[in-house]
Amino acid sequence: METMESTHGVEQGVALSRVLVGLMKGVVYREGDAPLWQDLLALQARVRDHVAVLGLELLLDEAEGYAFLRTRPLHEGETELPRLVQRRALSFPVSLLLALLRKKLAEFDAGGGDTRLILTRDEIVELIRVFLPSGSNEAKLIDQVDTHINKIIELGFVRRLKAPGGEPAFEVRRLLKAFVDAQWLAEFDQRLGGYRAQLAGLEVSE
Repeated sequence: METMESTHGVEQGVALSRVLVGLMKGVVYREGDAPLWQDLLALQARVRDHVAVLGLELLLDEAEGYAFLRTRPLHEGETELPRLVQRRALSFPVSLLLALLRKKLAEFDAGGGDTRLILTRDEIVELIRVFLPSGSNEAKLIDQVDTHINKIIELGFVRRLKAPGGEPAFEVRRLLKAFVDAQWLAEFDQRLGGYRAQLAGLEVSE
């Protein structure tokens, strides 16, 4: 009996280590590694305890199937620890594209259809083109869209899909909902006004 309990404890320790390493590397997806996801669900209380010591917290969305670590907010009297999860400053075009994709995802969810939002490159370009103010340097901004898409892929918000013989396609990952919340989305129109003003400023300076 003691041997069995010892073996079980070792197995749990190994599983916990795998989960922690996976989370430290980035976002863990249910669809990407089902066994790791199951271990995460089973051990999430221990995971939360371990990462709290490092100044991190676990964000897990079981319904959407993703989990990641972020810096835990400081409580009163606590000393700030060195940041383990790096903050990345986003360029204006990348920030704009993320906003447009988040709005598209909300509209897609409201339609109650498929759970995966898949867009072609041309559809992503159209999101931007419709938004551009009249007289803007449309050709220049559209030519740079691949660079911006690649950056969003690197950040984990979009996944490139294999499309043999066809147009490039991209899946908008539901992780984006965790970074752009409902309150932010409710203020989207106001934010678009700010984006338009910034684009107009860029055009004047060029």
